[in-house]
Amino acid sequence: MNKLYSALNTLVLKATGIVPMVRVEDEEGQTLVEYGLILALIAIVCVGALTFLKGQITGVFSNVGSSL
Repeated sequence: MNKLYSALNTLVLKATGIVPMVRVEDEEGQTLVEYGLILALIAIVCVGALTFLKGQITGVFSNVGSSL
């Protein structure tokens, strides 16, 4: 699939006369970095929410522990 994409890309560039300055062959590393940043953002939001709701969460666990 990657070879087909590369061949089509080269064909289109030659047909239009556009000469690329930088040729990007593989973007898998970029995708991994993007997923890592999204995961880090989600983790930061979760930690912030748990910190904000700390008192209420402690109360819920205390009530559950007392009931048992």
